[in-house]
Amino acid sequence: MSLGKEIEQLARNVIGAAIEVHRALGAGFLESVYEEALCIELDHKNIPYQRQYPIAVNYRDRSVGEGRLDLLVGEKLIVELKAIEAIAPIHMAQVISYLKTTGFNLALLINFNVRVLKDGIKRIILD
Repeated sequence: MSLGKEIEQLARNVIGAAIEVHRALGAGFLESVYEEALCIELDHKNIPYQRQYPIAVNYRDRSVGEGRLDLLVGEKLIVELKAIEAIAPIHMAQVISYLKTTGFNLALLINFNVRVLKDGIKRIILD
């Protein structure tokens, strides 16, 4: 599936920002620390985002609750952050649910609790 140049560039920019944060902080902090640091880096790079973005969860056309995206970047890229030992299937399911709920096509699941950040980045595409 072709996602388009704009969203692919957004994803590359976010990954670059996350790498900068990981280089500076390394592994071992709480997710909230990485979220704050990544937001500072996104601001520094002039990448638009919304933090803790609320999404409505509906069932049979009725609201049943609300979810929160860690970051919504450029109004089209979901970024879910973790600081855990390993990404589990439930984390993937969470991101897929966010994609289905929002109608967006691409999400980045980033786990900062790794030695090399590229090992903690998962691209999830909803086609």
